[in-house]
Amino acid sequence: MIATIGIKMLEITATHWNGTNTIHPTLIWDENEAVLIDAGYPGQLPLIREAMEQAGVPFEKLTHLIITHQDLDHIGSMPNIIIEASQPIQVLANELEKPYIQGEKRLIKLTDQAIASLDSLPDEWREGVRRLFMNPPRADVDRVVTDGEQLPFGGGLTIINTPGHTPGHISLYYHASKTLIAADAMNVVDGKLTGPAPQYTYDLVQARASLKKLAAYDIETVICYHGGMYTGDANKRIAELADEE
Repeated sequence: MIATIGIKMLEITATHWNGTNTIHPTLIWDENEAVLIDAGYPGQLPLIREAMEQAGVPFEKLTHLIITHQDLDHIGSMPNIIIEASQPIQVLANELEKPYIQGEKRLIKLTDQAIASLDSLPDEWREGVRRLFMNPPRADVDRVVTDGEQLPFGGGLTIINTPGHTPGHISLYYHASKTLIAADAMNVVDGKLTGPAPQYTYDLVQARASLKKLAAYDIETVICYHGGMYTGDANKRIAELADEE
């Protein structure tokens, strides 16, 4: 029997222009609705739908989509989710990320250099990825969330501004299970919790400073979008990462 209130880390694996990788959106639900945190790469709605069904939560129960930040692997299937949903989906995000998610500004990491690098892609990927880079997925942000704001989903979810990976990156704390949904503020590599990945981080100094904010939370489990779940001495490990130079 599926719990009436719960949280589930989804595991979505697929092959893209940058190889085969696995991402971990998070699903939170209660008796009335379900909330998906981040929307995967473009074209992953069937995989997301399947993962939700395996968790015992039908796609038709989805009412909200929280976008932690603007990167393609977090907004990719956002428009398809909104279109295919059986009821209106409310999109939530940080104010700084809103113009990028809505397509009013070019995604920060889609620089001219990044676009030029597409020339090195295999022929079967190059033109499709170029079109994606020039016209990334977009959707209206219905509600802006702020640092420390408490949302009612699944019994309680707190927004934590953790800028650095992108200017408006957020993480979330799920009170019922003392779970931190870190998005890309941290990663799990070979079972070990690690800090922000420098090569993918917009402002590394700011990203490391953001980790210090997490000390205020009693964290037993961390869900990282890349690498999955970390349990055990989470608070101690986060403190160690925050103290690293």
